[in-house]
Amino acid sequence: MKNVLFVCLGNICRSPAAEGVLRAKAKERGIDVTIDSAGTGGWHAGDPPDARMAKAASKRGVDIAYQRARQVDLSDFYQFDYVLAMDLSNHSDLLEMAPPNRTCDIRLFLDFADCETRETPDPYYGGTDGFEHVLDLIEQGAEGFLDHLEDESA
Repeated sequence: MKNVLFVCLGNICRSPAAEGVLRAKAKERGIDVTIDSAGTGGWHAGDPPDARMAKAASKRGVDIAYQRARQVDLSDFYQFDYVLAMDLSNHSDLLEMAPPNRTCDIRLFLDFADCETRETPDPYYGGTDGFEHVLDLIEQGAEGFLDHLEDESA
């Protein structure tokens, strides 16, 4: 079983959505994976996901409302096999935070997707369409990541 951590800036939009989508898609495929999410910043620690993202995810049958934001912790670099950043800025921050002897693979989540972008945009300051677009990208990334896990275990 693999352990996966999704990371965005505040852990209230993109990474909780990715956690929820991957959990749902892994269950559909029968893939056993532990999934969590966190933010590089801690100012939202303890908060639920952004209501707009929770609503958009719920429309797709993905419940993320129970999640609570947390900040990346040093132990995450040893507990998780994959630490997947939602954008280049968070990827860079994670590489700076990570100890040299970490055991995880730090990558951009959308590197697993078959899409034209490597970054999952932050929908926080935009409208409803931004949340839908982010969920579209996350669904592509989740499918690609699960394909990767299946290939890895074959």
